[in-house]
Amino acid sequence: MIFDYQMIWENLPLYFGGVLVTLKILLISLAIGLSLAVPLALMRVSKSPWVNFPAWLYTYVIRGTPMLVQLFLIYYGLAQFEFIRDSFMWPYFSSATFCACLAFAINTSAYTAEILAGSLKATPPGEIEAAKAMGMSRGKLYRRILLPSALRRALPQYSNEVIMMLHTTSLASIVTLIDITGAARTVSSQYYMPFEAFITAGLFYLVLTFILVRLFKLAERRWLAYLAPRKA
Repeated sequence: MIFDYQMIWENLPLYFGGVLVTLKILLISLAIGLSLAVPLALMRVSKSPWVNFPAWLYTYVIRGTPMLVQLFLIYYGLAQFEFIRDSFMWPYFSSATFCACLAFAINTSAYTAEILAGSLKATPPGEIEAAKAMGMSRGKLYRRILLPSALRRALPQYSNEVIMMLHTTSLASIVTLIDITGAARTVSSQYYMPFEAFITAGLFYLVLTFILVRLFKLAERRWLAYLAPRKA
């Protein structure tokens, strides 16, 4: 079998366009997901069952159902309800980009909330005692001590979530978006060369994953340096 480089070269603009769509979906989903995850994480560490239980139920349901099912429910399922079609939200829910970003944001918010909640629970007691000794209020304690510390310590786990979300965006092609996987499907259907088309897509994902890993390593080196063991 001979790899058809010429065919891939001619379709590189389509792949690069898919990279932009993939990055757009990824960044929007992560931004919305993280903004939802922070209050959810605070609810998860609350001692009140009235606050904790709704957040636990949300994360349990979202993490317990497949991402593809969630995407189909939002993109295809909501369209069957007349009150949705007649509402001001219909232009948004009829958009594949909006539905994909919403589904991915909801999914990553549940996983990120659990990551942050675990990091909050692992906060060293000494940090909390020192803050209380300085007379910090509960709100200031979370704003200045607990959340910044938890976010820094959650970086390694969150980097894995970001990479998983990058790979999950490949599902966007199922709802007609031409992301990297969508570009590969288009090339495969036009030239009947699935091997070349999807190997190229895999290489693009590999490069993006490498870049994300390096960026998170740099972030960890900067913000987690104080946790590194001291040299004798």
